[in-house]
Amino acid sequence: MSLSPEQLQAIRVAAQWYARLHSGITTDAERAGWRAWLAADALNDQAWQRVAAVSEQMSSVPGALAAPTLSTSPGRSRRQVLRSALLLTSAGCLGWLSWRSETAQNLLCDVRTGVGERREVRLADGSRVLLNTNTSVDVRFDGQQRILKLLWGEIIVTTAADPSQRPFKVFTDQAEVLALGTRFIVRANSQGGEVSVLEKAVEVRLLGGGPAVRVDAGRQLGFDRQSLGTLRANDVSVGAWQQGSVIAIDRPLAALLTELSRYRLGILRCDPAIGDLKVSGVFPIDNTDLALAALETGFSLRVTRYSRFWVQVSRGERG
Repeated sequence: MSLSPEQLQAIRVAAQWYARLHSGITTDAERAGWRAWLAADALNDQAWQRVAAVSEQMSSVPGALAAPTLSTSPGRSRRQVLRSALLLTSAGCLGWLSWRSETAQNLLCDVRTGVGERREVRLADGSRVLLNTNTSVDVRFDGQQRILKLLWGEIIVTTAADPSQRPFKVFTDQAEVLALGTRFIVRANSQGGEVSVLEKAVEVRLLGGGPAVRVDAGRQLGFDRQSLGTLRANDVSVGAWQQGSVIAIDRPLAALLTELSRYRLGILRCDPAIGDLKVSGVFPIDNTDLALAALETGFSLRVTRYSRFWVQVSRGERG
């Protein structure tokens, strides 16, 4: 598949619009801007259909968004849908991927999800927590404070006002996140983590002490045990998993497979020879086999299944 620079740019913009429209905080002006962009050029309409194709298969695109574009292309075959699921450009070399699991460590937590599962929990104060795949959380509320301990994984927190004005904090192994009446995402593992703010603000500080850093809406901050990272703008894919998708914009294939591996059991590896292939598109996390089939069917790649729990993606033979 050969795409012009104009087509590639339209795909990038379409993926950005998709992420914005599925953020949960879209304004009327942004929706009007999306419609204007869609109508401005046939390439934009084609790009939107490419980005939304896999999500259409998974019924994860709300009807109000999908109807103006997806309904204009009835009768597309499964092969056509799979071909439009992602775009691969440029090649290089990257290392292999490996499966990780912290299940044993987290068996005694208060709330958890299995691999591939998402779950929303309403807390005693009315706050809501959405747990992503393979996530473990302890809840500690008392008369002085409201605390979540994120042992592993990723959560979206929507805080509720508290009559007693108890602070709401999320702890990881490395950092403390103080909510300032907000909606935010925390992702953590044994090495470090990241905070992305969707509404209002949070303050982040290392557990070992030091000054707090304020993170406002639209910004994110990474951290490890030694230091806080640099504030930067949220990536357009932030939080897309709540809608059942991973959004990629010029993302290396190896990195995409690493992300998809979070949602399936076993090992998902990438041949180093194709690790740097760039990917743009929207990929389902509730059926990762569909994303793998898109790679195999649409782009002459080979998905080798040594067993149900051991899969490798490599370059296929061209016929």
